[in-house]
Amino acid sequence: MFTVCHFEIPADDVERAQKFYGELFGWKIEKFTGPMPMDYWMITTGAEAGKMALGGGMMKRQAPQQQITVYIDVPSVDEYVDKVIKLGGEVTVPKMAVPGMGYYAVCLDPENNGFGIWEENPKAQ
Repeated sequence: MFTVCHFEIPADDVERAQKFYGELFGWKIEKFTGPMPMDYWMITTGAEAGKMALGGGMMKRQAPQQQITVYIDVPSVDEYVDKVIKLGGEVTVPKMAVPGMGYYAVCLDPENNGFGIWEENPKAQ
């Protein structure tokens, strides 16, 4: 079964959003120093005994309509982009690499809801 593996929160004012989510939920939000072409902050949601934690990211909003995006782990972004299209969805951000980490694409379902797909691959370039 495929699971949500990451989420992203876009913000007009990243500092304000960090303060809000940090104080509301106690999340740790730190600047990411990896190979991203933009400023990006990693979110650690924490874990309680016996519960898994889901990590996320935060960045400056890229478009006025950009909303929180959840990413679902898939074995192949290429394969699942094809499935999205066959099932009546749309690809809004084509497959892109996060060097050394994996590949992602952002899609819309037939109801116009956005989501991402993620393929872990440490050889991604």
